[in-house]
Amino acid sequence: MNLSYKGIAVLIVAVVALVAGVYIFGLKKGESSLQTTAPSTGVIPAEHPAMPDGSKGFTHFRVGNRNVKSILADGPVMWFGTSGGIVRYDTNNSEHTQYSNKTGLLSNGVFYVGKLGEKIAVGTYGGGLSLFDDKAKEWENYNVPQGLADAFVYETLEAANGDVWIATWSGANRIRGGDLGDSSKWDTFTVENTDGGLPNDWVYGLAEDKNGVIWLGTEGGLARFEAGKWENWAHDDGLGAPYELVKADIRFDNDPGGASSHHARQKVEQGLENVNIAYNPNYIISMEVDKNGVVWCGTWGGGLARFDGKTWTNFTMKDGLPSNHIFMIREDIKGQLWAGTSDGLVEIVDNGKTFKVTTTSDGLFSDNVFSMADAENGDVWVGSFGGVARLLASQ
Repeated sequence: MNLSYKGIAVLIVAVVALVAGVYIFGLKKGESSLQTTAPSTGVIPAEHPAMPDGSKGFTHFRVGNRNVKSILADGPVMWFGTSGGIVRYDTNNSEHTQYSNKTGLLSNGVFYVGKLGEKIAVGTYGGGLSLFDDKAKEWENYNVPQGLADAFVYETLEAANGDVWIATWSGANRIRGGDLGDSSKWDTFTVENTDGGLPNDWVYGLAEDKNGVIWLGTEGGLARFEAGKWENWAHDDGLGAPYELVKADIRFDNDPGGASSHHARQKVEQGLENVNIAYNPNYIISMEVDKNGVVWCGTWGGGLARFDGKTWTNFTMKDGLPSNHIFMIREDIKGQLWAGTSDGLVEIVDNGKTFKVTTTSDGLFSDNVFSMADAENGDVWVGSFGGVARLLASQ
């Protein structure tokens, strides 16, 4: 039986979800309270999180054998997108509820949790986009028959002009005016119908800058959409550090080029067919546009890239990053930039002049950092494989 890469991904997600299905936010079925732990020291009460060794005092929340790919802070309620569904956690009373394909989602593999209007938006692996009305406890699902470009959804964006954008593995959707129920308002942008303006159909990130310009992070580079016109940048233009600079620092070889013809083709187009480690500088895993309009791109092995609209600046382990694989970039409510890497959480200071690194030795649940959110009370939540770490605002 021949399976496409997407088919294989759906199968993997299904197997992981089945194996982890007996867990509800870190607890085996039948247990009654949320487990919180600190590294190697047992349980730490929430009202006294500081640790004797002077570390930052993170409290841990386990989610079983899952990746926490996305976190949304919605008032006092935290939403966690995992490879086994989503979890709603009320910080007021510690009540938690799991939602899966048995309770409204079309797929348990969740890559993204955000908001569209007053609804919770969930981007899934193979199940399209699901919207949840938390008050009515009702789901509505959007997939290819409704106009979605692909059933794999990586992010959504509600633009200032009311348009809704959706990042998928087969291009980007724009729903004019945000009217998801009107199929005539749905547009799909691909490499083909933009004449290469969108550099790759696998779109991973969306952001809007202060001028209303839409930025898209793809597996083939960065794209810019303004007033109906496209522009893009790739490694040849300065995106991502060169292979010779980073090859000695890449410690793992899970190369996507060996897993699918799509990834392999991308490497051939870049002349990287003989590179068998995890390196592709065009592959933008994460993206953020900061309050000043600067675009930050996290690459697959090419480090952290900064683009001010004219000049690219790349940062790698040689500049102080703990890893050249950047899974997450986020600007918090205070304007501070953060990056999640394969080897810790990074605070980006003064546009990259300094990087402050936090790892498991400081209290993180895991050094693979996929997601982050800052709650309304100032608490910081960091998602990784197997769990979430919370740093109380007082720390």
